[in-house]
Amino acid sequence: MPLEPLQSFASVNSLHDWLRAVAFAVGAWVLGQVVYRLAGAVLRPLAKRTSTRLDDLLVERLRAPVVVLITVLGFIASFQQLTFGERVSVWAERVFHVAVALAVTWVVARIAMAVIEELLQGRSEGRSQTSRMLPGVRAVVKVLVWGLGIVVALNNAGYDVAALLAGIGIGGLALALAAQETVANVFGGITMYADRPFQLGARVRVNAHDGFVQEIGIRSTRIQALAGPIVVIPNKKFTESTIENVSDEPSRRVLVELGLVYETAPAKLERAMAVLKEIVMAHQEILEERHIISFNAFKEYALNILFIYFIRKDADIFEAHSRVNLAILRRFHEEGLSLAYPTAVELAGEYKP
Repeated sequence: MPLEPLQSFASVNSLHDWLRAVAFAVGAWVLGQVVYRLAGAVLRPLAKRTSTRLDDLLVERLRAPVVVLITVLGFIASFQQLTFGERVSVWAERVFHVAVALAVTWVVARIAMAVIEELLQGRSEGRSQTSRMLPGVRAVVKVLVWGLGIVVALNNAGYDVAALLAGIGIGGLALALAAQETVANVFGGITMYADRPFQLGARVRVNAHDGFVQEIGIRSTRIQALAGPIVVIPNKKFTESTIENVSDEPSRRVLVELGLVYETAPAKLERAMAVLKEIVMAHQEILEERHIISFNAFKEYALNILFIYFIRKDADIFEAHSRVNLAILRRFHEEGLSLAYPTAVELAGEYKP
């Protein structure tokens, strides 16, 4: 810088002005250090006493960006104590506005990261599931927050942000079209972790797939189908389709139709209905007490008995079905009850192996 402008600055700003400016700058730096140490010595122990982890994360994550923000504000106050030329003042104002915008963005980004981490870990059953999802969600949110912060900083610096965005709009549009499937799957994964429609290990039905959830990723979910193979389903399918969480149902409704030969006497038919009730009551460890037994139809080849029972949620469905069927076969044989030929024994819609 030429000598004359320096001399003019020195003549306009007195020694008192310079000392005051230095005091503001040093004071801001000292205040930032005090805040940093107080947060560690006072706020951190207080946060650890609460039941939530969010305040612990906020205290730890916000210490550095808050110190930077205080320091920047102190330098702005220091600069305002001095008088410079118009050109220097304009450029300095732009620099300070950019610095404030970036410091505030840093604070907002740290708050967002802490909230997301707490929400995901609070809604997750296991650490492994959270660790797979957290990096992807944090990356997406971080890009959004910092992107917005940089746009604000550029606008504060005097750049025509609208023209800049228009200039990169064509390339951005092409990139967005090429990556729209990936973006849709990523946001589908975020939606799944926010709504928690199922957990790892749960049995679900989505579209034509029926199986157990093995892994929930940021882009796709792996399901082991009942037939055996691993099916990889894009996450956006879970937001577009109806999901049946089989593992979360309160009980499994089973409908069985039993046909007895027309030679069966009324007393024998009543006995058959009583036997079915006895089977339900004898298997209370796997069946609920509620049931429906009805002589509901005279079919072409048989006297039809409708039998509806409910398997408990924690019971093994396949084992319960086998035990009930064997009990029916054994007890009907002991009571001399003959099933019609041909006979129809089927399971209603709930159960689809």
